[in-house]
Amino acid sequence: MDISIVIPLFNEDESLPELHDWIDRVMQANNFSYEIVFVDDGSKDTSWNVIESLVTKNTAVRGIKFRRNYGKSAALNVGFEAARGNVIITMDADLQDSPEEIPGLYKMIIQDGYDLVSGWKEKRYDPITKTIPTKLFNAATRKMSGIKLHDFNCGLKAYRCDVVKSIEVYGEMHRYIPVIAKRAGFTKIGEKSVSHQARKYGTTKFGFERFVNGFLDLLSISFVTKFGKRPMHFFGLNGTLMFVLGFGGFAYLIINKLWVVYHNHSVAARVTESPWFYISLVAMVIGTQLFLAGFIAELLARNSPDRNTYLIEKKVGEGGI
Repeated sequence: MDISIVIPLFNEDESLPELHDWIDRVMQANNFSYEIVFVDDGSKDTSWNVIESLVTKNTAVRGIKFRRNYGKSAALNVGFEAARGNVIITMDADLQDSPEEIPGLYKMIIQDGYDLVSGWKEKRYDPITKTIPTKLFNAATRKMSGIKLHDFNCGLKAYRCDVVKSIEVYGEMHRYIPVIAKRAGFTKIGEKSVSHQARKYGTTKFGFERFVNGFLDLLSISFVTKFGKRPMHFFGLNGTLMFVLGFGGFAYLIINKLWVVYHNHSVAARVTESPWFYISLVAMVIGTQLFLAGFIAELLARNSPDRNTYLIEKKVGEGGI
């Protein structure tokens, strides 16, 4: 099979029939063998009924429904596991991503040899309250990851099959799939300018909190990328450094008092009267705690399960043409 199109969705019943027909026209025009994998992330509207009707209409359509809303990352992760195509395309269900971009993305993977190609919405039909934070977010991600992409959060992306089968997307990490893929060893990451459509139905499902969450996730993925498999290198190093500094300060106070007493320069003040005694003591305590945190994190990293589990309520369609 040439292409698997993975589409996570939440309350998008109005746009699904039009999106399906648009994708089918593009696939037929380019003679691609394909499948569409809709992942219903616990929708409360009639999205699942629409998916079931599309399955009866087109054997290339498959559907997966979560019992509750887990988030876009979970939907993508399950969609990646289900995908069977040589190239996996992801896109949003709100018609803001154009299926006309699929042939170009497919060509960059198959002919140009990219592992991953991310869309770049040069012209966006979004309010300034969304575009300015997005630009800041992308600039920070480029700086911290070293990946030169303009739009990390674009839903329209293409992947070589072995990329999506080798990574795990969890929490809110869908924004950082290029970073996760690079960490897994897939370093040939490209970018394609894509068109962006104005939203036709409904309203956006993401609020301002996604920018706060995005920043926290960036810190998390940066730490996991460097120290995910070796947390002791971070906690142990900093813990040891803190303990040594604290112990050095404490040793200095003791040696200084002994020096004063030995030479009878004056009446020696109590060590506990110096603020540096308490600073040194706190540094040693923090250092010990960091070291223990690293040791526990090392045990957890070596014994943690590899995959998250999501409760799937229903599946429909096992075709593909």
